[in-house]
Parts: sequence; C-alpha cells; structure tokens
Amino acid sequence: MTMPISSSYASTPAPAAAGGGSGDGGLRKAAEAFEAVILRQLMSSMRQAKLGDDIFGSSATDNFREMADAKTADSMAALRQFGIADMVEAQLKGRAMAAGGGGLQ
Repeated sequence: MTMPISSSYASTPAPAAAGGGSGDGGLRKAAEAFEAVILRQLMSSMRQAKLGDDIFGSSATDNFREMADAKTADSMAALRQFGIADMVEAQLKGRAMAAGGGGLQ
C-alpha cells in the first residue's frame, strides 16, 4: 500500500534551521518524499522476489508488510543516506537559481 503525496508536505514547511542551513524546508521535504517513494518501490520489488512460499501468507499480512515497508522507507529517506533527496534538492535549487528566482516560491 502506498501513500499518495498529499498537500500536507507542501502546506507545512520545515523551519530553515532544520534544513541544515538550506533555507528552503519545503524543497527539502519534497526531496525526502520523492526519495521515500523510490525506496518504497525498491522494497516492493524486493518483496516480490520471494525465494519460497510464505507459511503465514494472507492479505492482512501483506497489508501490514506494505504499511511497515512504507514507514521504513519514510524513516530511511529522512536519514538521507542514499543521496537521492540531496541530488533532487540540488538540481531543483540549481534550476531555480538559473531562472533568476533566487529561490523557489
């Protein structure tokens, strides 16, 4: 089960200090959310590559695993260890600077 990216990410900007001096907490949160989506897809693909039959297999177990994987992906994205969010954030900041906006609106 995947959670859609809702307006809650954009409506609650993080403080600038939490962004590690980046100054744009909304962009940082969006980049982390994108990384979480990628990690959920990765974890889903790994779950599909089963090596054997699941003795406790049921739809309830599958739903619980999907929810646990989503939470794990969110936690992993918040740690920013994979670098996906950093690259997305840097690319979007570069485009905003090139457009002459000096920042995202």
